[in-house]
Amino acid sequence: MSQEQASGNIVVRFLDWLIGGIGRIWHWLTGGLERTVYMGVKYTFPKRMVSPLGYLGMLTGIVFLVLGVTGGLLMIYYQPTLSGCGTLTCAFASVQNINNTVPGGYLLRNIHYTASNAMVLLAILHMYYNYFSGRFKIKNEILWVTGVILGLITGVEAFTGYDLLLNQRAGLAIEIGASLANASPVIGPSLRLATFGAGFSDFILRLYAAHVFILPMIMIVLVFIHFPRYLVFDIPVVSTVVGGLFLIAAVFPVALGTAYNPSNGTLTIPEWYITGIYALLRTEFNKFFMGGVMPLLLILMAIVVPFVDTSKKLSWKERPFFTALGITSIAQVIITTAWGFYINPNTSLPTLQRLLVPPVDYFGSMLLVTGVCFLATYAFLWYLKAKERVRKAVAPTQPLLTVKWVYMLFLLLIVAQVTLVGLAYDAFSSSLNAVTLFDAGSVLVTFGVIAHLYRYSQTLPF
Repeated sequence: MSQEQASGNIVVRFLDWLIGGIGRIWHWLTGGLERTVYMGVKYTFPKRMVSPLGYLGMLTGIVFLVLGVTGGLLMIYYQPTLSGCGTLTCAFASVQNINNTVPGGYLLRNIHYTASNAMVLLAILHMYYNYFSGRFKIKNEILWVTGVILGLITGVEAFTGYDLLLNQRAGLAIEIGASLANASPVIGPSLRLATFGAGFSDFILRLYAAHVFILPMIMIVLVFIHFPRYLVFDIPVVSTVVGGLFLIAAVFPVALGTAYNPSNGTLTIPEWYITGIYALLRTEFNKFFMGGVMPLLLILMAIVVPFVDTSKKLSWKERPFFTALGITSIAQVIITTAWGFYINPNTSLPTLQRLLVPPVDYFGSMLLVTGVCFLATYAFLWYLKAKERVRKAVAPTQPLLTVKWVYMLFLLLIVAQVTLVGLAYDAFSSSLNAVTLFDAGSVLVTFGVIAHLYRYSQTLPF
């Protein structure tokens, strides 16, 4: 046996011992939890790489856990009050303190912010994957309906979260929410009072209570209804996704911005997931209709899908109308979101004129994209059907990596993992926050690659 093979066998034996130890701990835990609700769920740990598209919902749940842990730690230092902190509101000053002074505060805040955006995006991707794949047809409709409601609450949860910072962007979002509530017919003033209170000292506490308790409790209850009994828990993918959050947080750190001041004339844009509503309101039509009724119609359209698309066909290729409808909804969300970022570049105009979204251009683009999406979808599906497909015999595929290369990669990755852990510790000790986040994310991504490579090695002939 060569020295290389001997080293490789040592690595494999070590990994077998490590995986076996983890397995024994897992069986001990599951044995103790056998009579609890958690063991009513059937967990699947794939023995090979499977597409994460099928379990985007599970990944959304993992990100929700990351948000819960980081948010709980941030609560220790956050102050949901306005007065008593000099010229700044205590809400803004406490976040500033977390970001600049609290040990590890910068890391927690950036991870929390990045995870909140990731959860909204994953929830949207999860919904559209189930829509186009037709998977909602093979499950109870209640899973789809609760999923749509969960997605809506996820957006509201993210909205209340970044409002707590009380910078200029948060102030704009609060103004949007308060004006929408106030524009509701009959119950408008009462709804605004119940939701946002009588002033700044009221709404900060209400948003805080909604963000850290009320909305999470509602989401947890819905999760118990929404999640199916069979969950895919792919450790390499989970580790890579969480590591990716850390990497994004390191490369694109969130800025504090400036403290909210109603007299500040600086133009700003809210977070991307509410710029669509912001664009609708800026057309200067009826606020309630544009900011309330139109988004509600989109949500209702999503909810009734299982009750309208009742055919036995699952593939998007066999459901042209609903495929075109889904693609159109994506295009319109993108167009509406893009309009939300629009500000007239002519600085000589008054602020209201610079923020105006031209109604003719806006609705014209919406109608245009609807026609293009339907025509393009039907044309593409017709092309797929018309094209003659010839199946050719395919030779059995050879393994991508040989045992020799797997051994070498194991050694390199383990050395890299140890090095990255050392670098992350050194960066944290030196208060290099962005570097710490990047190194910690690299550690998790590397672990995901190692775990997948080990899984892959079990399929190779020795």
